[in-house]
Amino acid sequence: MKVQGGAYAASVLRAAARRWVREDVSIALVSDRESRSLNRRWRGKDRPTDVLSFPLEEPGALGDVVISIDTARRQAREGGWSLAIELRRLLAHGILHCRGYGHDAPAEARRMAAAERRLLGFDGMVGASFSEPE
Repeated sequence: MKVQGGAYAASVLRAAARRWVREDVSIALVSDRESRSLNRRWRGKDRPTDVLSFPLEEPGALGDVVISIDTARRQAREGGWSLAIELRRLLAHGILHCRGYGHDAPAEARRMAAAERRLLGFDGMVGASFSEPE
């Protein structure tokens, strides 16, 4: 497992990944500027995003998860929880995308929300969206 980024964030992510993943996974912490560039290049969206996932189709390799540390800090502050919780939420979300989970259709969103809940022990990014008012 390879984790790039600040020491505290890297330790939080490394510990969570060891619990959740048996395959090789690369985790990178980037700035909003880098996140925006990657999001524009790979998804055609010219804005920063909290997490990007790049699944690999190699035996024993899960993929790459890229997390914006700037967005993680902001979302933790706005949500009223710690940076560690937000980093785990983003990592769980990214890992599940690498495993083929999605949230575009309601049925697949419910499946992903349940998987996030199993990993985290509480609602993750998708599950929280079900409880938010429309």
